[in-house]
Amino acid sequence: MIALGCDHGGYELMQEVMKHLDELNVPYKNFGTYSTESCDYPDYAKKVAYAVAQKECELGILICGTGIGISIAANKVKGIRCALCHDCFSAEATKQHNNANVLAMGGRVVGPGLALKIVDTFLNTPFSNDERHIRRISMLED
Repeated sequence: MIALGCDHGGYELMQEVMKHLDELNVPYKNFGTYSTESCDYPDYAKKVAYAVAQKECELGILICGTGIGISIAANKVKGIRCALCHDCFSAEATKQHNNANVLAMGGRVVGPGLALKIVDTFLNTPFSNDERHIRRISMLED
């Protein structure tokens, strides 16, 4: 199950992501927001981050206007490795090398076509399990 969350700046792009996940039959839980009314991104970042950290959901996707604030907020939660990605190479590399468990994007930065390709890349790329990457990830947890 994928945990989804956004603020008002990411609401429209999140609607596209949800339609895409529906088409792929990928289950998700939407933690909001549920409109374009102004709201605070840390509230939604924390909901998604805790759902992933507590293993309620396997991965998370967060969207705000730039992706910056929501990724910073998510990374405050122990066990979360949230990566801000605006291209497919970054989404692939962060899964292979960092075993990122939350993807962040900016709804005012990427359009829906690219965003859906980034989502697919993030969801479908496995962690490399290379010793050097495992070692580096464990250093993040200290």
